[in-house]
Amino acid sequence: MNIEALRELCLGLPGVTEDIKWGADLCFLVGEKMFCVTSIDPPHAVSFKVTDEQFDEMVVRQGIIPAPYMARNKWVNVQEWNILTEAEWETYVKQSYSLVKAKLPKKVQKEIDTIV
Repeated sequence: MNIEALRELCLGLPGVTEDIKWGADLCFLVGEKMFCVTSIDPPHAVSFKVTDEQFDEMVVRQGIIPAPYMARNKWVNVQEWNILTEAEWETYVKQSYSLVKAKLPKKVQKEIDTIV
């Protein structure tokens, strides 16, 4: 995985937008809520939301830490691309999207579901 592949994966999901926040972070959003964040400049650490159980499992892995400012919301920070396999990247990013989308108002979720 690299930053371009991450962009392609995230932007391929329905209703996703991207934005630069805090001057150097590329944020992917669904319904204006972040589900994945990476630094624009190397090294490209990536943060995303996981389930409660996954959070406890992942933060004990070398190179994965609780995401700064977002750990209380069960976000992890993967500090190097090669820590996760391509399949894991796809699984976790899509799951983060789904977890964040599920917290959006039902009306917004329906609007997103109608996007082709």
